[in-house]
Amino acid sequence: MAEQPTVVVRGEASREVPPEQAVFSVTVSARDKDQATTLARLTERAAGLRQALDGFPEAIEQRVTSGLVVYPELRRSGERVSAYSGSVTTTVTVTDFTVLGELLMRLARREQTAVSGPWWRLRPGSTAGAEVRRLAVADALARAAEYADAVGARVDRLVELADEGAGSAQPAMRMVAFSAPGGGGAEHLELDPQPQTVAASVVVRVAITEPAKLG
Repeated sequence: MAEQPTVVVRGEASREVPPEQAVFSVTVSARDKDQATTLARLTERAAGLRQALDGFPEAIEQRVTSGLVVYPELRRSGERVSAYSGSVTTTVTVTDFTVLGELLMRLARREQTAVSGPWWRLRPGSTAGAEVRRLAVADALARAAEYADAVGARVDRLVELADEGAGSAQPAMRMVAFSAPGGGGAEHLELDPQPQTVAASVVVRVAITEPAKLG
């Protein structure tokens, strides 16, 4: 019995979806000639940062201390210490974008504080790509049907379906970076969340009926 003819096609689909998370980092710093003073200031500012973040419990999904640096600054020659510097960085994940601008500005106004971000992204394991994957499969099957029709055949059955990295999202982009201003104003920062491009690509192998025309 002759082997049933098959058609192999690739299906693709993409769409833009709203981001689900905004991630930013905030760093508090301290510097003094005395090591103990530097550490005390750093501890105080880190505690103040935690207290400020505590004011947004509904908006913040996660916060992680992602970096602690404490080091002596040496003079140009020798090992004599001229000062001590330290910093603590916290990475914050926010899901409520309506208060994000206010949160960023409040943090940026704090003494010796630098803010970087936000980076927009989809939630890890997001289902936002499910519809895109269905569209990619539909695109592949439609192409297979067109190829089959071109030779007077029709799609008989699905033989294989392979995922080529479906559901990948465009890397999130950093929107702003700023440090604490000298004043204590009440500026309001407007942010435009960056849509995330979700794409899917599949390879489909289908068996088709015996072609009615060749050439």
